[in-house]
Amino acid sequence: MLGSRPFVARALQVRQLPWPGSRSHQFYSTTASRGLRSRRWQRSAFGAALTVGACGYTVYNYDTAYLVAASVYRSSVAANVTCQVAWDYYRNFPELPAEGSVSEDERRAIQDQRSKVHVRAAEKVKRALMKNGGVYIKLGQHISAMQYVLPMEWCQTMQMLQDRNTASSLDEIGQVIALDTGKTVDELFSVFDAEPIGVASLAQVHRAVLRETGEEVAVKVQHPMVRTYSDIDIATVSVMFEFIHSVFPDFKFMWLSAEMKGSLPRELDFCNDKINAEQVQWNFAQHADIPLTVPRMIQATERVLIMEYVNGRRCDDLAYLRQHNIDPSQVSREIGRVFAEMTYVQGFLHCDPHPGNLFVRPRAQGSASHGYNFDLVLLDHGLYRQLPSQFRYEYAEMWYALMRGDQAQIKHWSRKLSGTDLYQLFSVILTGHNWSTIETKSLGSTSAAEFNLDALTQQQPDLFQNITEVLASVPPVLLLVLKTNDLLRMVDQRLFADQPPAVQHHAQLRTWLRISHYCLIAIRDARAAEISHRPAAVPLARVYRLAINRLGFWFSDTALSVYKALLVVQDMFVRWQALFRRSTIA
Repeated sequence: MLGSRPFVARALQVRQLPWPGSRSHQFYSTTASRGLRSRRWQRSAFGAALTVGACGYTVYNYDTAYLVAASVYRSSVAANVTCQVAWDYYRNFPELPAEGSVSEDERRAIQDQRSKVHVRAAEKVKRALMKNGGVYIKLGQHISAMQYVLPMEWCQTMQMLQDRNTASSLDEIGQVIALDTGKTVDELFSVFDAEPIGVASLAQVHRAVLRETGEEVAVKVQHPMVRTYSDIDIATVSVMFEFIHSVFPDFKFMWLSAEMKGSLPRELDFCNDKINAEQVQWNFAQHADIPLTVPRMIQATERVLIMEYVNGRRCDDLAYLRQHNIDPSQVSREIGRVFAEMTYVQGFLHCDPHPGNLFVRPRAQGSASHGYNFDLVLLDHGLYRQLPSQFRYEYAEMWYALMRGDQAQIKHWSRKLSGTDLYQLFSVILTGHNWSTIETKSLGSTSAAEFNLDALTQQQPDLFQNITEVLASVPPVLLLVLKTNDLLRMVDQRLFADQPPAVQHHAQLRTWLRISHYCLIAIRDARAAEISHRPAAVPLARVYRLAINRLGFWFSDTALSVYKALLVVQDMFVRWQALFRRSTIA
């Protein structure tokens, strides 16, 4: 005990404290406790002052403080789900073994495990996107449209984001209208429906009646906080993708965040909607045979768009089409014509043709110049791309080579468009069909085999890496064209969902024939322009070459028309057979 005392004393000398139990210690303890209480009070006072100051600053700068806090929260949600998904894939996603290296049962078990990881990851990401809303919902909608690029589990999980969006309150909508137009809702409209008729990721639409003219209108109003958060959200998405790429070098989807960064500012300015809609109206003014309607734009600001109100329902609402005796095959054909005209001829392409942006409006038979009993109503004109003439020509040549199964030409034009030598994979992404279908020249025939991503993954274990390489190499304009193709395929599938398999297949064949027709037009026009600008020693030589160019187009296009007519006759026969079977069973 005594032996240990000098050591303890030396330790206490550091603070120069008296030995416990002594009189001086009692005095020191009282003094020390007073000092301790004093220091505690000082710290408490300092903390209280800091808190009061922070609260005062927050109250004085409420908007800035709220924005910072909300941005930190949204970024943390994105960062958290990114880490969770990356870790899940890193720990639980098995490599797919080579064909024949394991038994079929083991291979199926591995595929089931991979599918479960895909579903689990997609669900986590979907919940995070819905929690943040706005730009993140837009990202999910992009993912849902990439059916021939991403695993089906991801696309199916994200498809619900096409229709599940949270509406802003009527007060919030009123504030946006007042700030952007300088007038209140009551000053602008005699009627303004409280319930929106449509809610999207960036905006919502209300039916209203203009006070000045009494005209029924649709009012598109941007969600109040979308623009505020857009920059930080896009930056966060970019960082997320960079992080995933650092963990998985094969993940090369940074182009998706780059595309959003380029597209979103245009979509957030509704003045662009008005300009684009008027351009489309002008482009189709000479096509009286196409039943396309674009709502008339009345007034536009950055966040408020007032347009003509058009009745109708989504183009994939089969019950509505049947109720009004509208033929889904005609709807499909006219949608295809509209977008083929945009892609190959006009070069001004609407890049978001999901069913919510394509409505059908019934009309009395013969009441319009186009002769159909419906109009196609094209909505949401925020996302367009101008397709350069050289791109349209190369794209048309690529598609025409695919239709003919000309592998040398496919390889040549694929290299031109994609910048890679992966022409087989690029062809699969473009057409949505297996390479075996293309190389056997069966793309436009009744023996065409459907695209199967799972089967292709089994044949090519590095498929995902190759897909990301192709998409990282193609020009940005082609990415949106590919997305548009995928959305149009989805629309076609839904329009023919209740038809006999033979009719469904004939509908797809007619799609290929329609594409071929417009490819021929684009190639004809491009070659005619080249001939016209090429110097000719003899003037008649140019006329001769132009005549041969047009004659070649006529022969090829006539063959397509004959085949198309044959498919129409076969369709009538198949439907007659189906009706006969139903009547016999009844």
